[in-house]
Amino acid sequence: MPITLTVSEGLLSSEAQAQAFAGLTDAVLDVAGLTGNEFMTANVIGSINVLPAEHVLAAGKPVAAAFIELKLPEIALATAEAKRAFIARATDVVERAAEGRIKREHIWSNIVYAPEGAWGIAGQSYSNADLVGAIASAAAPAVDAHRA
Repeated sequence: MPITLTVSEGLLSSEAQAQAFAGLTDAVLDVAGLTGNEFMTANVIGSINVLPAEHVLAAGKPVAAAFIELKLPEIALATAEAKRAFIARATDVVERAAEGRIKREHIWSNIVYAPEGAWGIAGQSYSNADLVGAIASAAAPAVDAHRA
């Protein structure tokens, strides 16, 4: 689940960038009900793009802004409620990290979906069923070798 956070230069310190990305990771896992799932936690990845202030525009003019893009397989955050919850939480995370240097209305989010079979990890294409299986396997309790 790649997350791309794009911000204007000077908006977030290096520490605040790391804090924001950790918060975005927590938000997507929590909203998806996958907090603690090893498979999903390891696969919430992404990047932070810091652009020169004059390259971040709203209404054609430079503005302190942030853009949050989340890419998902089409089965993830499938309900309108889940999408709303992630967008609200993600906006809160970035707003907090900016410590007053950005207006809430200058934080934009979008969720982009990959179609069935177009999700890849480590060179392997995953169908929706494959992803569900990998997530479920990571959630299964470990078997105690002494009781087996």
